[in-house]
Amino acid sequence: MHEKLYSEGIASPQRTPSPPPARDATAGSHGTFKSAFSQSFSEAVAATLSTLSVDAQKRAAKDSQKKEAKAAAAEAKAAETKAQAQVLIKRVERNKRKYVTAVSGLEAHGMDLKKVAKEWGKKFATGSSVTKTASGGEEVVVQGDNSDEIFDWVVDVAGVPEANVDCIEDKKKKAT
Repeated sequence: MHEKLYSEGIASPQRTPSPPPARDATAGSHGTFKSAFSQSFSEAVAATLSTLSVDAQKRAAKDSQKKEAKAAAAEAKAAETKAQAQVLIKRVERNKRKYVTAVSGLEAHGMDLKKVAKEWGKKFATGSSVTKTASGGEEVVVQGDNSDEIFDWVVDVAGVPEANVDCIEDKKKKAT
């Protein structure tokens, strides 16, 4: 029945449209223009990218030089402050013949005060602790008169110059 309608032209079978034939990119004047344009465009992009990468490399090199200079300046400043930092070893009288040794200024030389206090407690077989001072800093307090041994330890083990270590004998005022 459909065949009769098709033959008379009343109805036509549904067809899917066929895709247009593929064009050769180099065929015809338009194809040549497109290929030349895409070629010159890609060359221009490549040239721009290469200059950008060189500029980026220059910027990166300049940034790294600045960072190195800042790091060197910070290191020099830290070395200067470390060279000027004083370590105070105070022998404080507690009672008639009992003493406490207080050491301050070690944190400027990059030492962890808690570890130092623990090591001194083991080394001198005494109690030692980290306490806060009235000025807001911290000091290591060791029971007993160990100022000479602590002086030797600070100079030998910690590497603090002898000129930067001061020993002070302090007497507590009696409470009346």
